[in-house]
Amino acid sequence: MAEYQQIISIIALTMGVAWASGINLYATILVLGIGANNGQLVLPDSLYLLQSPLVIAAAGLMFAVEFFADKVPGVDSIWDAIHTFIRIPAGALLAAGVVVEISPALALAAALVGGGLTATTHASKTGTRLIINTSPEPFSNWTLSVTEDLLVIAGLWAALTHPLLFCLLLFLFILFLAWLLPRLWHGIRRLRQKINAYFRHDNRPTLPKV
Repeated sequence: MAEYQQIISIIALTMGVAWASGINLYATILVLGIGANNGQLVLPDSLYLLQSPLVIAAAGLMFAVEFFADKVPGVDSIWDAIHTFIRIPAGALLAAGVVVEISPALALAAALVGGGLTATTHASKTGTRLIINTSPEPFSNWTLSVTEDLLVIAGLWAALTHPLLFCLLLFLFILFLAWLLPRLWHGIRRLRQKINAYFRHDNRPTLPKV
């Protein structure tokens, strides 16, 4: 029974850090680093660097930058586009770091699955932001940004304290994303078509009045 619980805990932490990294990488590192530094959780030796005060300070600085950038329509989408090249590799590395001491092969498998999960959550966040940014009011953007930050904290807490519940919720979340992502893609295509139609109309030469 104890071995079963340990396996579930490892799976929950591995997938938890990958899932959270796709939403907010810096909040993920902060939660893990501060929790380990305060003795509230024990990280694998391969992730020991996360509790370094220097790493925590750097993650805190970047979290503060993202906190404000994430609430400005347009800027948040640019920020997300740049972080496509940061969140996904980092999520894969964090997932691998949880299990690298157990087996290098398991670490590679965790990196592949974790990287895919990070990419999925990142894509859902980026696509949702693109759709919401078509709204002229900023309040929905602010609400979603704060909700994402709280979701990362709550999700990591669940992964660390209630791993079986987290795995169940993650499974339901993946099913929800399987339903959501095609609709986001369709919405983004429609948005692109509207933008292209607008510029084609705007650049259409006008005939002189007779």
